[in-house]
Amino acid sequence: MTTWTEFAEAAPRISAIFLRRHAAANSLCMLATTRSDGYPRISPLEPRVFEGELWLVGMQGTTKFLDLQRDPRFCLHTATADAQVSEGDAKLFGVVRDVHDAELQRRWAESLYEDTGFDLRGEHFDPFFAAEITGASSVEVTGDHLEIAIWKPGDPERVVMKH
Repeated sequence: MTTWTEFAEAAPRISAIFLRRHAAANSLCMLATTRSDGYPRISPLEPRVFEGELWLVGMQGTTKFLDLQRDPRFCLHTATADAQVSEGDAKLFGVVRDVHDAELQRRWAESLYEDTGFDLRGEHFDPFFAAEITGASSVEVTGDHLEIAIWKPGDPERVVMKH
């Protein structure tokens, strides 16, 4: 499995587009999970890169987190409102692992407060999901063509041009 730091080193183009779009959308992404009946679910989420990992953390007891506890696979898509995709677009695929580390949760909440002013200090998070990235892609419009970057663990990031 691949941490955010390992992914960013292996796929610098896709990770840069993801971070740029993530910041432009005020941290909002769309998370795809699998419901208990097998159908897909799309939910908003504000993922956070912290200490070299991508964290999928939010309100406890939500259906998206119940989905991930049952089936850890996900797709995370940068929120795109521009039909022309002029600023690019990125998707990450992966699985989550629930991290039970009170000190790490404390540092994460402190960092969140310092960066955003949102105060979750002193909270216990259950679940507290770290993302292991198993694949990624991005799209950028350049002139008259699309540049689609694709990455899988063990392979170099590659770009396909579509006219």
